[in-house]
Amino acid sequence: MNTTESLMSIREMCDAFDVTPRTLRFYEGKELLAPIREGQKRLFTRRDRARLKLILRGKRFGFSLEEIRQLLDLYYENDQQEKQLSRTYDVARDRLEDLRRRRVELDEAIEELEEQLDWGAKRLAELRRIAAA
Repeated sequence: MNTTESLMSIREMCDAFDVTPRTLRFYEGKELLAPIREGQKRLFTRRDRARLKLILRGKRFGFSLEEIRQLLDLYYENDQQEKQLSRTYDVARDRLEDLRRRRVELDEAIEELEEQLDWGAKRLAELRRIAAA
């Protein structure tokens, strides 16, 4: 990393955040990141790094890119911290409720599939025993 200017190349960003150049270009194309352009070279600022960290965290929590954009854009309004924190809290609370609901649905699907596999294993064993007799 270039410590005098605190800029990172695309390769340094990829290494630091375990993402691909394509991922960075995608977020740039969606205007979530705005690296400094020097010809074909992209240089990422501290702001870009902070935004990427929030983007990746948001994606991990299941936020849509539009939700992430809205939260990031709140930084540019006057009451930045209070408004952003309030909106982030609301979106995160809704996401948590959704994840919990989906977990229940997944647990039910897993239980049903396990029952079907148990039945299938027993039926296969029975058919093999009959065929061997």
